[in-house]
Amino acid sequence: MTRILIIQPDASDPVGPLGDWLTEAGAELDVRLLPEQHLPELDGYRAVVCLGGGMGAEDDAKHPWLADVRRLLSKAAAQNLPTLGVCLGAQLLAVATGGRVEVAPDGPEVGPHLVNKKDAAWTDPLFADLPLLQDVLQFHTDAITRLPPGAELLASSPRYAHQAYRLGRCVYGVQFHIETTPEVVESWAAECPEEAEFARPGSLEHETLVTVHADIAETWRPFAHRFVKLAAGELEPAVTSQRTLPLA
Repeated sequence: MTRILIIQPDASDPVGPLGDWLTEAGAELDVRLLPEQHLPELDGYRAVVCLGGGMGAEDDAKHPWLADVRRLLSKAAAQNLPTLGVCLGAQLLAVATGGRVEVAPDGPEVGPHLVNKKDAAWTDPLFADLPLLQDVLQFHTDAITRLPPGAELLASSPRYAHQAYRLGRCVYGVQFHIETTPEVVESWAAECPEEAEFARPGSLEHETLVTVHADIAETWRPFAHRFVKLAAGELEPAVTSQRTLPLA
């Protein structure tokens, strides 16, 4: 069994369908809801997934345990342990490894959107089989404004460039959500009406969200299966980038 540590920083963002996809691919999940449950050592885990939350990636004054999450993610990256950060998780991973997260300069990004696959994604073991344009769910007020040193950009969008990235051979961050359900998104919109106003008209209606989440599942369920294979050693990790100068 491929044991995966799931870090849940916020009760409002459970692992949801992503957890179902991971388990159906053969993973055993150890979900730790913070700060009620402590973070374990990485020994015995084949991968780490860090989910989203309503706090900022460096909001240590209100949530001092965030520093422990960043340290764990930094350790996972240093050990080349397969890792996936989702929304806040991607921001925590970025900060932990030398990137920068700031209040989104172009305002919140909320609701169903498309992100665009970048050149490096076409040879990435997790992203290569994704379509050029991928359905995702956005709900963030902060943004990754600088990727960690050496990170490969895998997906982008017109408003916020750093939508998905890879560090090293097997450490990933995605700014968007793939783990949500229509009900979870509706609860966020109800709790954060000011942010929800940034969504396109009608895009947060229930039937629209049902359709969008079906599209998300079609794209990201196989992605989750590949992540489990990567963690289990059944999928070769990415080849590290070897950037060279153009030939004369």
